[in-house]
Amino acid sequence: MKNYNTITPIWLPLVVFLILFFYAAPAPGFDILLGTARPGTFSNFSGRVLERIINKQIKGVNCKAVSGSGDIHNLTNLQQGSLDIALIDSRMLYDAVNKIGNFQFLDINYKSVRVLLPLYDVPITLIVGHNTGIKQLEDLKGKRINAGSPLSPQSHLFEMILTAKGWSRKEFLLVTEISDSQSQDTMAFCHGSIDAMIYLGIHPATPLQQLFGLCNADMADMNDSDIDQLVSRHPAFLNVTIPSGTYPEQTTDINTLGTQTLLVASQDLDQETVYEVLDAIFSNQKRLFHAHPALSLQKPDTKINRLGIPLHAGAVNYFSRH
Repeated sequence: MKNYNTITPIWLPLVVFLILFFYAAPAPGFDILLGTARPGTFSNFSGRVLERIINKQIKGVNCKAVSGSGDIHNLTNLQQGSLDIALIDSRMLYDAVNKIGNFQFLDINYKSVRVLLPLYDVPITLIVGHNTGIKQLEDLKGKRINAGSPLSPQSHLFEMILTAKGWSRKEFLLVTEISDSQSQDTMAFCHGSIDAMIYLGIHPATPLQQLFGLCNADMADMNDSDIDQLVSRHPAFLNVTIPSGTYPEQTTDINTLGTQTLLVASQDLDQETVYEVLDAIFSNQKRLFHAHPALSLQKPDTKINRLGIPLHAGAVNYFSRH
């Protein structure tokens, strides 16, 4: 007679395997969606660098850089919960929270947005011909300048500078409205059609290096009392110095103004995640700098507080300990 007490049911090993598999399997990763600007922009490049750092540093987190059409798109998706964190320009963020500029007629409240840290500066640079005699802002009078295509960031900045200086377009020999699309503005500069143009972006920049080397370009200093007053009045702007030696041809510091690209999140993102994200970023400062010198991390200061936008509670916790 068989002893059924000693016979193992054929299904028992399968049950044991399934129990061990599910208990041993790692928990599903926590997704972090990071909003950036379009592919090819420095915002998107920076976001992909952060993506790699966060995924390597934080176990159980799957960070994904998601490119969007711009700051308005990313802020709206952040507010609606489609993004967890995003890279946003300080001026655009200030306008969004205060419902001015492009956000004046949008029926969306951005009060829940919180700052994590300033990631990099975005200087406004006045590019001039080496032989034009333009060394500083006042020297622009009577020259030929490109203001950028209508409604472009360059055009807005040009009008802002005119207002700060109390100038009109009549101060110039010629004001063109050439787009920076497909380098139309730099081609006009290289062909001698204009004496100066406004460049908005990080430094060092490969296109500028080529412009300096091939088209005899230079940068004019914007160290000016009217510009200082503009910066002091507008919380989204700050004074920026482009250090000597940023480009081989540059022998002196260039003083100008600019905005900052900030890493922001919704206040609903939990404090522990924010703390770990910031710890991962600041633990990889050298890696960020080697990715690009513009990614020289700064801790939030009073300039951020002037925006009237609070730090995320997780960021407050992190910076209070470091």
